[in-house]
Amino acid sequence: MLADYFRGETRRLADASLEDIQTLDEWKSRQPQMRAELLEMLGLDPLPPRTELRAQVTGTLVEPDFTVEKLHFQSMPGLYVTANLYLPKSTNQPVPAILYACGHGMVKSNGVSYGNKVHYQHHGIWFARHGYACLILDTVQMGEIEGIHHGTAREGMWWWNSRGYSSAAVEAWNGIRALDYLETRPEIDRTRFGATGRSGGGAYTWWVAALDERIAAACPVAGITDLENYVVDGVVEGHCDCMFPVNTYRWDFPQIAALVAPRPLLIANTDKDTIFPLDGVQRVHERVRRIYDLCGASDRLGLLITEGPHKDTQDLQVPVLRWFDRFLRREPRSIELAAAPRFRPEQLKVLERLPEDEITRRCQEQFTRLASDADPFDATRALSQLERKTFAGWPKGLPNPTARLLSSQEHEGVKLSVFAFESQPGVTLRFYVVTPVQGAIKSLTLRVVDEQGWRDQLRLGRSGFLASLKAECEQAGVLADAAVPDGEREEFSKLMAAFRQNETCYVTLTPRGVGMTQSAGDRKVLTLIRRRFMLLGQTLAGMQAWDVRRAVQALQALPGYSPLPIQLAANSEMTEVISFAALFEPGVSSVTLPHPVRRDLDAPDFLNWSRIVTPAQLMVMLEKRCAVTVQSSGR
Repeated sequence: MLADYFRGETRRLADASLEDIQTLDEWKSRQPQMRAELLEMLGLDPLPPRTELRAQVTGTLVEPDFTVEKLHFQSMPGLYVTANLYLPKSTNQPVPAILYACGHGMVKSNGVSYGNKVHYQHHGIWFARHGYACLILDTVQMGEIEGIHHGTAREGMWWWNSRGYSSAAVEAWNGIRALDYLETRPEIDRTRFGATGRSGGGAYTWWVAALDERIAAACPVAGITDLENYVVDGVVEGHCDCMFPVNTYRWDFPQIAALVAPRPLLIANTDKDTIFPLDGVQRVHERVRRIYDLCGASDRLGLLITEGPHKDTQDLQVPVLRWFDRFLRREPRSIELAAAPRFRPEQLKVLERLPEDEITRRCQEQFTRLASDADPFDATRALSQLERKTFAGWPKGLPNPTARLLSSQEHEGVKLSVFAFESQPGVTLRFYVVTPVQGAIKSLTLRVVDEQGWRDQLRLGRSGFLASLKAECEQAGVLADAAVPDGEREEFSKLMAAFRQNETCYVTLTPRGVGMTQSAGDRKVLTLIRRRFMLLGQTLAGMQAWDVRRAVQALQALPGYSPLPIQLAANSEMTEVISFAALFEPGVSSVTLPHPVRRDLDAPDFLNWSRIVTPAQLMVMLEKRCAVTVQSSGR
């Protein structure tokens, strides 16, 4: 089901990518808005203040035909960026400059990180020997000060999504501030900036070139493909968070690439790259080409494909230099020198010791601007922002779902009915309705369970309703045919007695990812699934909230249930899921929470919500919307 779901959602976003732009005027009108949206999706809205760079050169290497300055600057106070600036020696006037963004090339020995600028030094040498200045930046993950790139990919930091943060944001900001630094250098012509890099550096080239028009020409190498590759083909497995913005506005990647238009852009890749597959690269180029054609700039867009795997090759780099010669030097020439490293890692190291005031290793904690209880709060505005920026992935315009009865069974005066309903096309879920056989029903409680809560219910339910729950027991690994312990059977009988005496209909919902739609697999598989949701502008928890809404609608459509007040309840893990569902679903009359809404560090991830409301503000909104009972004050 998930595979089909991801395929359908990906196709929907791909088909919409840039399709509403048919004229040059439409493109000129949309481009500023799109750039603002990308800034926001990169966690750069509002932009951090352009504080003093505090740049320092800590050493210089002198070669016969070029020099290398070892330097650092602060892109924001305490966010140190270590870099090497390669400068040609024989210059009579300011030279063009290349911002070189490094990929994931770690250089580390005896616990000391020398920065990935060492791994890519041959590019700086090569550009300098051909008359360019070249600033090679260390990245946060693999620089001399080692921060974190793999927040969701490896570290379980799902709150990055909730804060609208990606490590792509820091790399984009560091690249923009690097241009600020280059503008201070008298040796450099500030009107002739180019940007390039490969793999991760190719992605950062996209961010900077798309956002900052000071980049006069760009050559990202193996740094982008499309959602079909990332999501459907599973290529996301080969990438860390720095490759992706938080997809709030549900873009496909050609929209990022198109923001470079009409400036010169060469998209470079190899034909056997398994993490940037050729078919996706070609699809990106094809969609972007239409925008360049609208701009009358088709001669400024190029596609370079060479033979080989995901590897830094001379075959790729020679055409890149020629591209810059064409648009930055404006003079063709033959390329004779090969790119080759020259320096030992320790020669290029910038810092003797780590600065005491550095925030690089924890920049993810304070990079994005979050909501605060101290700020003025407008609940109506917050609800609108949540709808547009947290739950934009909810389907639009669907008819109310119809629940279909799958089975029914009575035991000890209690009836269990199993229903299926369609939450959205291709996503069929189940809820389980328990009612007394005799007597009127006056209220309805819908309990949303996570996988552990569901298994606990199955262990009890199998005592009396095995015929209806056998498939569920097998799916969850609950032994359906094993002897039921006396304690479980006694607990079940007490529960049945309580059901018979109550005038409430009890419903258990297993949202997507739970019960019959559980995603089998280890933590790695589940991580990949959750990251796919983010790439589609959703989260698993966010879509579970949608499932709760649809279950409420399906229940209200059942005969005799429409006038019943509906109360939502959940175990701890689903607290925020039912809270958000209740905010948006008018059929919910009350909510019972095991505890108040938690902070983003402890709760499931919902895109951007921590930038919009605090947990306390969300509780206030919920209490204004319906009756709220909190069973525990703990978080």
